[in-house]
Amino acid sequence: MMTALATVTSVEKQGRQLQIQLSCEQQTSCSSCASKSSCGTGIVSKAVGSKALIWNLLTDEKVQSGDVVEIGFPEKSLLQSAALVYLLPLFFLFIGAGLGQLWLAPLLEAGEGVVILLAAGFSFIGFLLARKFIQPVEQTSSQEVVLIRILGQSIV
Repeated sequence: MMTALATVTSVEKQGRQLQIQLSCEQQTSCSSCASKSSCGTGIVSKAVGSKALIWNLLTDEKVQSGDVVEIGFPEKSLLQSAALVYLLPLFFLFIGAGLGQLWLAPLLEAGEGVVILLAAGFSFIGFLLARKFIQPVEQTSSQEVVLIRILGQSIV
């Protein structure tokens, strides 16, 4: 189980339990890297900024808005998401390049430009399919989040 720190943004009573909304800032390892100022990834992550992830959770624990909590979620969902996002467009890129090289380039008597365009088009199709297939995975992963412990109010 992977863990992360999150901040409680809202608390609503729902029967005997509390429906809490959590905000968790997505962090990269660039902040602790020695070459973050000269690395392309570090520069891009600094320019894009941080992204906040929102989680909803039912709990019996007494929490208040502003509390910092530790949450856990299974690695399986994260690995499935990563496989969809990274591998599906890559797989379609290879299919497009293969079709372009073996079928379209000889048919049109064209060069590498046609192969590159077809590979890019197929990669885009793979990206769209990954986007469609990842939504159910995200829904199930958001329901698998568990509250591990309450750390209390953050120090300002």
